[in-house]
Amino acid sequence: MKNIILKNVLNLTFLFVFTYSLHVQSQQTEDILDIHKIIQPLTKDGIFRDSLYYNWGGSIIKDEKEKYHLFYSRWKREYTFNGWLTFSEIAHAVSDHATGPWDYKETVLKGRGNGHWDGITAHNPKIKYFNHKYYLYYISTNLDDTEFSNQDLIDLSTVSLKDKKRMMLRKNQRTGVAVSKSLNGPWKRMNKVLLEPSEPIATITVNPAISKGKDGKYYLIIKGDKPNEKRFIRNQAIAVSKCPTGPFKIQPNPVIGNLDTEDVSMWYDEKRNMFYAIFHAHSYIGLMTSPDGLNWKKAKNYKVTDKKIMLEDGTVFKPGRMERPFVYLENGEPTVLCLAIKKGNDSYTVFLPLTDTLKN
Repeated sequence: MKNIILKNVLNLTFLFVFTYSLHVQSQQTEDILDIHKIIQPLTKDGIFRDSLYYNWGGSIIKDEKEKYHLFYSRWKREYTFNGWLTFSEIAHAVSDHATGPWDYKETVLKGRGNGHWDGITAHNPKIKYFNHKYYLYYISTNLDDTEFSNQDLIDLSTVSLKDKKRMMLRKNQRTGVAVSKSLNGPWKRMNKVLLEPSEPIATITVNPAISKGKDGKYYLIIKGDKPNEKRFIRNQAIAVSKCPTGPFKIQPNPVIGNLDTEDVSMWYDEKRNMFYAIFHAHSYIGLMTSPDGLNWKKAKNYKVTDKKIMLEDGTVFKPGRMERPFVYLENGEPTVLCLAIKKGNDSYTVFLPLTDTLKN
């Protein structure tokens, strides 16, 4: 009789453990993240503006002393907004909170001048910490072997987008990385770009977004033009490497290939066991997901927000442009949505708190 009771107890225990294991596994792989529901109103401290510079986007990281660091693009307002292509630099700001207020600390990267792949500008940064080092991914461009002066760059910042030299600046845009043991530098740049365009992207490789998967590999989303397309449409491709500095191999299937998109940021969600990639599609912010970093689809809660921002007084602000979405995670959960804003002749960066109601 005791043996029968013991056997039944063991069976029930096994069933409970097996059922719980399946439940936990399903919870970990279920795409239930809904950023739209947790976006909070924008506060005054969440607006990062500079009277002398256009501020544009950003990437946040926290150090071991609980201090937050923002790496962002900026360029002098005197060069007009189009001056990003010729005068953008990557700056470093600090704060006690991931939503700000932020204090400018230093400029860390500029164009290196004639003869370098990153001779002109340093733009659209992503800061990452891998293997006890900091990696600052960024984009830049050059004018091939053409010598140029500062006045040449000033002239180019105001010419038509169809100007031959300005078109060369666009065509030569590539992605690179600088490495440091400290967030305060010094930063060592690579003398070569991370990768060149290949199917399913053409012309350029820009606006990097990178994350390390559970397999130890590095997954890099990169933007380029859509091949064999007469319309102005950009594709998002995925590239993979065993090392954060490459070499990266672009995969054949695009992350997003059926609509014009920009400015992807990505992360690997260890709790939900999947990758997420947030982007802007001109009139809204969207979200993609992937179980393996290679095969992507629209997330269950695809639309994060339309092009509007709720303010703390209850009113709604509608910017002219709302781009460069970046999600900062704290303890594995999204806590801040960073966005680049342009309204009229002003541009700045905002930081929206995210209240996590999904305790999974």
